[in-house]
Amino acid sequence: MAFFGESTLRRAGQHSAVNVPGRRAGRPGRRYGRLVLHGREPERARLGALVDQARAGIGGALVVLGEPGVGKSALLRDLSTLGRLSGEGGHVRVLRTAGVESESPLPYAALLRLLRPLANVDHLPRPQARALRIAFGLEDGPAVEPFLVGVATLSVLTDAAEPAHPLLVVVDDAHWLDSASADALLFAARQLAADPVAMVFAARTGDPAGREFAPPGLPTLQLDGLDGTAARQLLDERGGDPLSGEVAERLVRETGGNPLALLELPTGLSPAQLHGQAPLPQRLALTAGVERAFLDRCRRLPQGVQTLLLVAAADATGRVATVRQAAATLGVDAAGWDGAERAGLLTVTGDVVAVRHPLVRSAVYQAATSYEQRQVHRALAEAVGVDDPDRATWHRAAAADGPDAEVAAALHDVADRAEQRGGHVAAADAFERSAELTENETDRATSLFGAGRTAWAAGQALRARALASGARDVAVDPLQRADIDRLRARIEVNVGSAVDAHRIFTVAARTVADHDTGRALEMACAAALNRTYGADSGATLGDEVLAKLLAPSSGDTERTTCLRLLLGALTACGDQDWDGAVPALALALDAGRHVEDLDVMGNLGNTALHLGHDEGARFYYSAMESTAREAGAGMVVVYALERLMFAQLPTGPWTAALSSADEALTLARSVGQPTLTAAPLACMALLAALTGSDDFDRHLASLEEVSARHPLGIMAGPAHDVTRWAKGARATAQGETAAALHHLSGMRVPALHRMAAVDRLEAAVRAGDTNQARTWVEELARFAPGTGYAWALGALELGRALTATDPAASTAAFERAVAHYRQAGRPYDLARTQLAFGEFLRRTNRRVDSRTHLRPALETFTELGAVPLVERASQELRASGETARKRDPSTLLNLTPMELKVAHLVSTGLSNKDVAAQCWVSPRTVAFHLRNVFTKVGVSSRTELAQLDFN
Repeated sequence: MAFFGESTLRRAGQHSAVNVPGRRAGRPGRRYGRLVLHGREPERARLGALVDQARAGIGGALVVLGEPGVGKSALLRDLSTLGRLSGEGGHVRVLRTAGVESESPLPYAALLRLLRPLANVDHLPRPQARALRIAFGLEDGPAVEPFLVGVATLSVLTDAAEPAHPLLVVVDDAHWLDSASADALLFAARQLAADPVAMVFAARTGDPAGREFAPPGLPTLQLDGLDGTAARQLLDERGGDPLSGEVAERLVRETGGNPLALLELPTGLSPAQLHGQAPLPQRLALTAGVERAFLDRCRRLPQGVQTLLLVAAADATGRVATVRQAAATLGVDAAGWDGAERAGLLTVTGDVVAVRHPLVRSAVYQAATSYEQRQVHRALAEAVGVDDPDRATWHRAAAADGPDAEVAAALHDVADRAEQRGGHVAAADAFERSAELTENETDRATSLFGAGRTAWAAGQALRARALASGARDVAVDPLQRADIDRLRARIEVNVGSAVDAHRIFTVAARTVADHDTGRALEMACAAALNRTYGADSGATLGDEVLAKLLAPSSGDTERTTCLRLLLGALTACGDQDWDGAVPALALALDAGRHVEDLDVMGNLGNTALHLGHDEGARFYYSAMESTAREAGAGMVVVYALERLMFAQLPTGPWTAALSSADEALTLARSVGQPTLTAAPLACMALLAALTGSDDFDRHLASLEEVSARHPLGIMAGPAHDVTRWAKGARATAQGETAAALHHLSGMRVPALHRMAAVDRLEAAVRAGDTNQARTWVEELARFAPGTGYAWALGALELGRALTATDPAASTAAFERAVAHYRQAGRPYDLARTQLAFGEFLRRTNRRVDSRTHLRPALETFTELGAVPLVERASQELRASGETARKRDPSTLLNLTPMELKVAHLVSTGLSNKDVAAQCWVSPRTVAFHLRNVFTKVGVSSRTELAQLDFN
């Protein structure tokens, strides 16, 4: 089927007219486009290298940044010319789009223009094709995940590129991209790998409105003004009255070599000033000065021309017919069009109309009175009409000067459609404007809540917090207030105070318990989970409400039953009633297998992780990850992976934990969420320390940079603790016992310091601080017997063995510890215990007995790739009188996390295309990694790969 049918958005090719003068005003525009490239050879070379890299099959992206008028668009036009793109590597196909300021409320407007020439998506995986169709309004269906639109964009672009015909994607005025398009394009740019695709964005810096485009993770090219020589050449070629040397020197100095300013500011000077016979103005402000120059030119034009320019500035379609109809409504005739084009301020190319430069647009629009602006938007709303109801509604909203129930309702519908298409920022904007136009407080609360909810979904945490608070202030309905409070608490958990979140969750659960048991249970569980992890505000449900929520009812759904059991487990955890918590958790974990709810899966996993129920944590985080991946819910996948890696750490193999951490890191970077990189970086630093990898310092430096620049919210504690653990492990490997104890003593999340119990206990003993070790043993003694978990009992007995003063007591405790750990499914902890036992036996002159424990410890460390401990165990084995046999670790340990993931998926029989769809990369990237796998592992076919043991 045809992917792109008739659309109310701008037609393909219009982007080429944005900021590019047309034929009738062509001479000034062509001269500007040619002259602005004076002195740009280094920038042209860098862009050319990016295209050459794509020709070589290596994808890449670059963001060109610069102030208005510095020549970004001209540089992109130069790059796009056929002469530059017909090289030895084959002709380069070019796709273009541009951001348009007035289109920001319209999700995927710029992306649709870009992808329109690629007319069919039937070859894409079905979820991706459906996501694009719904996003572009070509198909109805359930709300689409924005992440999946980004994946689909990557697929469309990489499929359109061929080694013989690479693809160049040019995105101008990126600071004005609608948020949905920007997110999708940036995801694709960050995920490019072995793909013949180059992406170039150009964006303005120093925007007074604060619309900055500075995406993390992409290289940038800062475009500054021309140097003195190039600037003088530009002035010499500008035409008109010649400039005196002194005037030219001052223009160059005060404009900073900005090409547009050099061309436009002289138009506002008198001949005497140009010749140096009259003084120049005191200040020649750059952007303001250029805008003023444009505005002065506009004000010298007839009124009809000025009205036409205002209509064109307020329009977002770029269609001549729309602008003509709106302008005619306001009395503009054909003479007005002729005058605007002859003045060089308006261009018409075919059926596309555009103002000369964005600064013309902003100057004309901002200079108009509010009454004039409203009149123009009212005329545009009529001109757009039923062909584009969303755009017409936004014009009606701009024309409103007070509450308007009809427009508010229409905006609410616009927001609903935007949310369904995955345009969360656009939805938030529409909901918020609807609230501004609404007098009824109930309806206003609904719109503000919608705005807060979608702003939160878009990652705009601070805005979402303010909107949710505004909604709470006017909401009356108890169920709506509960939903708003749930949103407020979730925001606090992630970017504010977890203690405040506990209070909000608890009070909301208590208040809504008489109205909706399901809502009350969900929020009570969230509050209890916060308390379990140390965020306790002191607020309580009260005995009566708690008893009501825990009591089963004949009408309970499977979800409600699971939540009741989970609340019981969490309440017992918070009270440190381990005897009650473990059986309640077991029942909740069993009940949860019948519940298809991502929130419930996450909370079951979190509770299991806190108690140390390894199987439950792995199962529910894995279920959450696979369910979210199937739905294309990328942010939920990141959430699950960031917690799954912690569940995989103690149970091994470490390659699994590293794979989860690496994918979480990659996805967090691909969606431009640096805060979400902290936990995976901490996990990777820990694994680097345990394996002796040189990557430790790099991961730690990246983590410290992220932590210094971004609030980590709920992941601050885990990131802090795992970093402490990593530093402690590194210090232990280097023999710095005091430093190791210092770092490991600073861990504060109960689940993690229990997970690191073996390392912490040994660090204390090796540093000579037996009292600290005994304190930790006492903590384990309060926890382990109640849970009955083998790993906890093993840690307790290990602590007793290490702190005992009687050799016989130590021997007995070591034997009990090893026995428990053999049942625990924690290979690293078992090997550490066997190593400690072997060292103890050798020191007490039982060398033959020590080998019984040192051999399996060495084997486990080798399989895990724990190089520092391999060396230590080997040394102990030699000291016992036995030469350690050299054992080559699995070749799978040589694979990168992505290579390991690709190898495992291919070994199950999946094609490259299927693997790409699961990993959210291109098939070429899969093929690239698969070639590396074959080389490193020493196989030559998929059949041989399937014979390997990936467990």
